Amino acid sequence: MNKAVLEGLLFVVGEEGLTLEQIEDVLEIDEESAKNLIMELKKDYEDESRGLRIDFLGNRFKLTTKFEHKEYYQKLIENPETNTLSQAALETLAIIAYNEPITRVQVDAIRGVGSVNIIRKLVAKGFIKESGRSELPGRPILYETTNEFLDYFGLSSTEDLPDISEFVSEEVDSEDENTDLYSSKYTEKEIVDEE
Repeated sequence: MNKAVLEGLLFVVGEEGLTLEQIEDVLEIDEESAKNLIMELKKDYEDESRGLRIDFLGNRFKLTTKFEHKEYYQKLIENPETNTLSQAALETLAIIAYNEPITRVQVDAIRGVGSVNIIRKLVAKGFIKESGRSELPGRPILYETTNEFLDYFGLSSTEDLPDISEFVSEEVDSEDENTDLYSSKYTEKEIVDEE
């Protein structure tokens, strides 16, 4: 069971990867057990029927695609039908472009939802790239836009991006928005009568 959980964990964290210590902590196992578990899962992925593998990069274990399948991934990325950007991808790209360099967690905080898979796709398409590590705890990866991003949107630099204030509506007076959650224009009697 721990092997299946580890596989899921590696998928969830995406390109961030997991350290050996994180595996030990989350699965509540000792170092030797964690190493054995990684080796077992790594061996499973070595089978030619599998499309993924486990790599140890930057002191972290990561799920990655197999190099020998690279030409197929390239075809998918270059296919016009799959080369369009979803609303979520555009939103994520805009957040990165206006705030670069930025971490995935910061993107998630702005969007209010997880962006692991979208960021992975944007990296694969070449619109964003890793640009170092943040000084925040855990030293998360920083992302920034690429020249491909600029070419795709017809920009000479990120300074050509439209002024963000054009897209932000005027702030509503917060006092007008506050409502008493415990009061209602309907009374209990009226609701009962309507039934």
